[in-house]
Amino acid sequence: MTKVLALAMPFFGIIFIGFLAGKLARLPRTGLAWLDFYLIYVALPALFFDILSRTPLEELMRGSFALATTTSTFLTFMIAVVVGRALTGAGMRVAALQGLIGSYANVGYMGPALTLSALGSAAAAPTALIFCFDVVLIFSLLPTMMAVFGEERRPIGATVRLILRRIITHPFILGSIAGVLGAASGVEMPEAIATTITMLRASAAPAALFSIGVTVALQPVDQPHRELPALVAVKLLVHPLMAWTMVTLVGGFPPIWVQAAVLMACLPPAATCYAAAQQYRLYVEQTASGILIGTAASVVTVTATLYLVTHGLVPVLNSGG
Repeated sequence: MTKVLALAMPFFGIIFIGFLAGKLARLPRTGLAWLDFYLIYVALPALFFDILSRTPLEELMRGSFALATTTSTFLTFMIAVVVGRALTGAGMRVAALQGLIGSYANVGYMGPALTLSALGSAAAAPTALIFCFDVVLIFSLLPTMMAVFGEERRPIGATVRLILRRIITHPFILGSIAGVLGAASGVEMPEAIATTITMLRASAAPAALFSIGVTVALQPVDQPHRELPALVAVKLLVHPLMAWTMVTLVGGFPPIWVQAAVLMACLPPAATCYAAAQQYRLYVEQTASGILIGTAASVVTVTATLYLVTHGLVPVLNSGG
């Protein structure tokens, strides 16, 4: 248990420090934009580039792993949509945002910090694959549902172009692609550039966790809604179980890959959910509350999942390499 606390306390401690800063410091919300810009466009792309460029190319070609984890996210999304509609009777556009709360984990900001600290560098490849393909799924699924079920029908061609542009130009995706190309080329970077990337990588996790804390602290909290605990339960409990089920059914993955899939899936809803709600001007306050509830509850559920993983209590069946 000491090892679990040693992993969990710094992780959630930095989030809590950010939360306190957001509550106590009288700074404008706009100030957070520069930190998020640094994370999204500089530090985290450098992190993904660094870990992927150091990973053997054959490990990055496990398409069956990406298929298994992305399918688990999609199935969890659909479960959350059904749960949200059953509890609120909402239309499909709102249900899509409910599905987002129930399935889209904070894999960008929290994922690498958790998996790499708990499992080591061997978790780099599965972490990056899960992130990249979850982004592709969500950035495809949400705009499609909003277009199909919207009152103003957007042309299919315009929707497809929007989806492709958001996926291809996402900084994390670009950093990951550059990392894969680096792994394929085998070319070593000049020492000065390598040192710069290492420094950026080192800053990514603490800055991301601090930003999460501030973001949660600044979220406007609406009155409790009965569907939110259920959606958060789908995210924190059903999603990791679904991820474990899918990677086990497909099989042939190293134990650390299975553990990384479970850890990534157990993370709370991403702040991106709130940005999406604001973009579509739907379900905004409820989404903010869902992120707050999910992040608070994840202190318990993520710590419990860490305990299961670090004590070998996550069954690894039909494993490979």
